[in-house]
Amino acid sequence: MTALPRSPDEFTDEQKRFLEGFVSGLQAGRAVRAVAPTNAGAAPTDGQGAQPIGPDAAALKAQDRFVREGKKLSDQEKFKLELHPFDGYERLRTQAAQNEYPKPPDNFRWRFFGLFYVAPNQNAYMCRLRMPNGILKHWQFAGVADLAQRYGGGYAHVTTRANLQVREIEAKNAVAMIEAIQDLGLCSRGSGADNIRNVTGSPTAGIDPQELIDTRAFAREWHFHILNDRSLYGLPRKFNVGFDGAGVIPVLEDTNDIGFAAIAVKDGFGVEPGIWFRLMIGGITGHKDFAHATGVVVKPAEATRVADAIVRVFIDHGDRTDRTKARLKYVIDRMGMEKVLALVEEKLDRKLDRVAADALLPRPAFDRRAHIGVHAQRQPNLNWIGIVLPVGRLSADQMRGLAAVSRDLGDGDIRLTVWQNLLLSGIPSEKIDSAQAAIEALGLSINASSIRAGLVACTGNVGCKFAASDTKRHAEEIVRWCESRLALDGPVNIHLTGCHHSCAQHYIGDIGLLACKVQTSEEGDGVEGYHVHVGGGFGPDAALGREVFRDVQANDVPGTVERMLSAYLARRTSAEESFLAFASRHDIDALKALFAADVPQ
Repeated sequence: MTALPRSPDEFTDEQKRFLEGFVSGLQAGRAVRAVAPTNAGAAPTDGQGAQPIGPDAAALKAQDRFVREGKKLSDQEKFKLELHPFDGYERLRTQAAQNEYPKPPDNFRWRFFGLFYVAPNQNAYMCRLRMPNGILKHWQFAGVADLAQRYGGGYAHVTTRANLQVREIEAKNAVAMIEAIQDLGLCSRGSGADNIRNVTGSPTAGIDPQELIDTRAFAREWHFHILNDRSLYGLPRKFNVGFDGAGVIPVLEDTNDIGFAAIAVKDGFGVEPGIWFRLMIGGITGHKDFAHATGVVVKPAEATRVADAIVRVFIDHGDRTDRTKARLKYVIDRMGMEKVLALVEEKLDRKLDRVAADALLPRPAFDRRAHIGVHAQRQPNLNWIGIVLPVGRLSADQMRGLAAVSRDLGDGDIRLTVWQNLLLSGIPSEKIDSAQAAIEALGLSINASSIRAGLVACTGNVGCKFAASDTKRHAEEIVRWCESRLALDGPVNIHLTGCHHSCAQHYIGDIGLLACKVQTSEEGDGVEGYHVHVGGGFGPDAALGREVFRDVQANDVPGTVERMLSAYLARRTSAEESFLAFASRHDIDALKALFAADVPQ
């Protein structure tokens, strides 16, 4: 019989990784088991058939109210009513055993488990994970790489919600994939469909020299609160929550349904001075709206309770008939902000804390390049390194290599950002050169031009049926074309999104590209192309991009972007004027003329 190791130092790396995954898997599994099912396809009642009871009651009552008003439930609401997704796991297992892909109702339901059947673009599943604050351990990252190679296409994408997606998963491997993710102490539950999506937070939480608060504990608390309460899975539409700790890297909390932004409150304004979260709600930039200021400040320890109350108001009052008007924004539009906040106060059974705008000290400034390269942490002699990922894609080998760098040279944390890249933290100053060499040996870089550093692209039509163009390929073509022809000395964000869902948030880019089909003949023939927007921003510079060109063929987009950037460089007032400021001081007709005049020779 083999003797057991007597101390942790005697375990092999493989044994350590197994034990870490086993313990974390127990925690994630415990959370999943706590979400108890109700009777499939039925509405449990109070015993007299009068009212639904149990964790699904609020959603069932909301559905019933729309029906009684003579309105027709959307197909997705009918799918949930006929069989709650969490009550369909055995059906999913049966389909996997038969290597069978789902019909539309089940394709919607299985997204509650993080599985998306993405035909016809790929005859396969995509699996989306969830990880609070976008942070995971090196062995978890390496474990996802192993799963991507074993069950998927051998690669993963970092998403605009600081998350991971694995593609090309066969039906027969779908259940094995999501169960193996739990073995790693991660999960995919509720990462798609009408659920609260991955909880974002400041990627430099706990290590940022300027942050006001470490968001990790709050993102984690909200994450596990969701996982352990089935009643929070009865939403009429998707829901996003972001926590900003006032660190140097933007987290885009103002594009979320709920944004919690750390802020310092001054003395003498009726609340305890110190660090609070400023509450904003209703953001959805794909529908041309940022989260609205509420005048409310929230004690950090109360963030989960306040978020819970807002979600429950949304469950009660969100639209169950029109999917295009089913987000929280439209509840606010319909009822008004004060009514929505009053309903939140009813859920909380107390008044919210409100302060005047002049009670708040300004947020420390962003650094739009801080997600790339070497940056000093608040801890002496330690640094984070931001790594450039070509439009968010990593091979399994690259993932394992980065995990090894994090393990051997850093603190073991992998920090994903909403800018589709990642940070390795805790790198001692004397080990930076070794870390850079190891990263470059993987075919990656810690340096990038301003164009590449600010590039964001959704999946595109390679893997998404809604997308009209191959956004990731076109993004790379823009970078290669422009990098060889001009040099920028400041940050510029270029966002490419494949459809109106705006996963890449084209409206907040300095240059935003919305994919379309460009008609090329009277017979209706068409090619891939884009509508071009200009002048978007976020945070203190929040602005929605304006359409400047329409129906630009994809082959012409790199040259169009070059002309726009050349005009900016030639006609800005000074080297300090940002692209956003330049665009904002011209109307669209003037910008069109300027961009047309700077045709490269």
